[in-house]
Amino acid sequence: MPPSILQRKTTSSIALLTAIVGFSTLLTGPAQAHGTDEDRLPRGCSGTGPIICHFDVPPGHYNVTALLGGRSAGSTSISAETRRTMLAETPTAAGRLALRSFTVNVRDPEGQPTGAAGSPGLDLRFEGSAPELAWLAVTPAHHARRLLLAGDSTVCDQSTVPFTGWGQEIPQLLNRGISVANYADSGESTQTFLDNPALFDALEPQIRRGDIVLIQLAHNDKSTTAEDYRRNLTTMAERVRGKFGEPVFVTPIVRRRFNRDGTLNDTALHVMAANLPVEMRSLAKELDVPLVDLTAMTERLVEELGPDASRDLYLTNINGDNTHTSQYGAATFAKLVLDDLEAQEIIPSRYIR
Repeated sequence: MPPSILQRKTTSSIALLTAIVGFSTLLTGPAQAHGTDEDRLPRGCSGTGPIICHFDVPPGHYNVTALLGGRSAGSTSISAETRRTMLAETPTAAGRLALRSFTVNVRDPEGQPTGAAGSPGLDLRFEGSAPELAWLAVTPAHHARRLLLAGDSTVCDQSTVPFTGWGQEIPQLLNRGISVANYADSGESTQTFLDNPALFDALEPQIRRGDIVLIQLAHNDKSTTAEDYRRNLTTMAERVRGKFGEPVFVTPIVRRRFNRDGTLNDTALHVMAANLPVEMRSLAKELDVPLVDLTAMTERLVEELGPDASRDLYLTNINGDNTHTSQYGAATFAKLVLDDLEAQEIIPSRYIR
């Protein structure tokens, strides 16, 4: 059954939302605040910090519209499903409201394709230093454009804090009308991503004409030959095009491993059995596939920051991990990806927040 719109009990809230849908500026009228009273939250929501909302909807794509704010000053962020950041922390002054909307993908399982199933339906968390939620609506997004991700642990929806893939942080940078479906999975190489039915085989049927598929696989291709690496990437690109989608190669984020002179070493740059970024760049030209050179961008950033400042991008300070990113690092790298997609006009500017 299609999801119903979940709303506050008061008719004044319904009238207010009807008047302001389509606008994203702060409102000047008084807020319909929930205060600390849970029974004044939208139906399906509970708690105060965080506010947690659940919608019994089948897998698919949904538009979410949230009216943030209340009588008190607030500061609210929104995440969905398995720690996907949908909205960065947004302040609201006392007595003022902010309307925000986005499009979210719901699937089973909700996080990594080979991970735990998670809860059915759509889960939303309203967090931040002072979360305020006045109204909430969820409706099907039948015509939303789709951004699908094929990748490894540096891209995927990580379930455990503080691990964060850059694919988890992209949604907060996008407007309503485009949905991120993250099929990245920890530990995968180009070969295993093709071999496992839960991965590329599951992603492929979701592609519609004009959808974009980002492919970042290399971290686990340490022993893959150049020939095999190119063959696997070619297979993915051809299968995406076979569904009338647009494949985009993304060279892998660098590892934080320095030479004595402050440059990154071969391991950091994915020069293993083959120079994987070089092979991907060459293949992109050969196949006329757009390329986001994330290796070059992250190499430049990490070397500019140096051995000390670059630690915050990774989990170095937490567990000595120089491969996986912190939430800050994932968000930083997600912006590099999205800025380049916009610059190449792969994603139109109207979709970018």
